[in-house]
This record gives sequence, structure tokens and C-alpha cells, in this order.
Amino acid sequence: MATDSSKKTIFAAMGSNLAIAITKFIAASITGSSAMISEGIHSVVDTGDQLVLLLGLHRSQKPADDSHPFGYGQELYFWTFIVAILIFAIGGGMSIYEGITHLINPSPLEDPIWNYIVLSVAIILEGFSWTVALKEFLPTKGKQNFWQAIKNSKDPTVFTILLEDTAAILGLFVALIGIFLGHLFKNLYFDGIASIIIGIILAIVAALLARESKGLLVGESANPQTIANIRSLSKTEPGVQEVIRVLTMQLAPHEVLLNLEIQFSKNLTGEDIALTVESLETKIRQKYPEIKQIFIEAKSLAATRKYSQPLQ
Repeated sequence: MATDSSKKTIFAAMGSNLAIAITKFIAASITGSSAMISEGIHSVVDTGDQLVLLLGLHRSQKPADDSHPFGYGQELYFWTFIVAILIFAIGGGMSIYEGITHLINPSPLEDPIWNYIVLSVAIILEGFSWTVALKEFLPTKGKQNFWQAIKNSKDPTVFTILLEDTAAILGLFVALIGIFLGHLFKNLYFDGIASIIIGIILAIVAALLARESKGLLVGESANPQTIANIRSLSKTEPGVQEVIRVLTMQLAPHEVLLNLEIQFSKNLTGEDIALTVESLETKIRQKYPEIKQIFIEAKSLAATRKYSQPLQ
């Protein structure tokens, strides 16, 4: 479920983006910069995205009921997917549209000093938000590289903010360079080109977010290392002859469903099997408290042989 660290990351990003959006639109109204308008749109979209993530966190905490016996944890994954759509359609689409419009009908160059001031302040604020998200993300990274850590992460709130802030910082530098080159070479088109590049950056980030949130939404398994450890742990339990399958599904960032197919020793009585199951469940929950639902299925020797036969 939602953690305090996830909310802290979202609130830090939302506060920064709201302040940045206001200042960007003020600067855009003074200077007429297309890149600044695109950046303002970007910050508004990011602020809205954080509100959507907060909604997802809130709804994912609803208790289980008859219609949703495993809870509402996957609501968070759904709303993360909506965030990706918003970034792509509104942030990326409108930035590209604004850039193309500016190329067709370029605005006259204005004094860029306000753009430079606002962009510099925005880089500092976005850098603060990015630092908060990075500090929350690094403990989950371990020895993985960044892309592997994002791919294996089960909490979309942190990596969504991290990717959004990364795109925001890149977009700010693109806007800064576009405005600078436009005034340096007295060329009206650099500003529009910068706006299009900002839109492309947002579209790429949106595609990455959509891919990761889709995997979680359709029923992604737990971390492969966790699955391997559960298999090893199960084999150490007296009375377990073979672990046939370990099936997991991520129900929420910190909630996993586990189904074990086990062949027990033939000499065990019904009571022995019940005690073995209870002992195994206790050990798994102690080592992996995020595993909330455990289903252990006993398989007979005949069923095991049938299962292990290759498909024709």
C-alpha cells in the first residue's frame, strides 16, 4: 500500500511544479516565448499528474470487500497509467502543437531576461523535487542499474515522479538553449524547435511510464529473486518433497499474492501436512511481510508426473 515516503515525494513534486507553472506563464505572457508556454503547460500537467497519483494512493487503500476480495491495491497502477496518458496527450501533444504553430507563425523576439530568471529558478526547484525522488528511489535500487531498478520496481509513485522530474529538467535546459540560440543568432525558429523537442521528451517518458504501469496493471509477478528465495525456503521445510510451482502476483506496491504447488512426503498424515503448511506460511510471512495472501496446493505424485510431461 501507500507509504509516507511515496506521499512525501508526490507533495514535494506537486509544490515545486505549481510554483514553477505560475512563474513560467507569467514569463511567457511577458516575452511571448513558445518554449516558455510549452514549459508552463508541462508544469501544469505535472501538477495534475501528482493529484492523480494522490487519488490513486487514496483509492488503493480501500479495504477488501466482497466484490474485490484482494483489495484495491491495483487502483494505484491504473491511475499511474492515466498519468502516462496525460503526459503523452496533453504535455507532449500540446508542446509539439505549440512548437509547430510557432514555426508557422513565429513571434517577434523579446527581452529574454525574464525567461532566463524563471528557467533558472525552475531548474533549482525541479532539482530539489528530483533529489527528493532520487533519495526515495536509491534504497530500492540495490546493485541494479537505474533502468533495471525502474523495471523491477513495484511502487510506481516514486519512479513516476523521478522520470517526470528528469523530463522536466531536460525540458528546462532545452528551453534555455532554444531561447539563448534564438537571441544569439536572431533566429525566430529556435524557440519553436525547442518546444517540439520538449514535447518529444515528454512523449518518450510517457511511453516508458505506460509500459511499466501496464505490466503492473495486468498482473506482474513479484521480484524474481523473491520467487527464487521462496522456492528455496519451501524446500528446507521438513515434509516438503518437491516445490512444483511458485506463482505470485503483485497486488499493490507492498502486497503480494502467493500460490505454492507442493508435493509433500508420502508418509505424512493429514495432520502432519496441516502443521507443515502452517509452519511454512509463518516462515514466509516472517521473511516477506509484503506477502499477504498465501495459498498452498498439495499435489499428488501422479499429478506431478502429469504436470511435468512436455506439451505435445
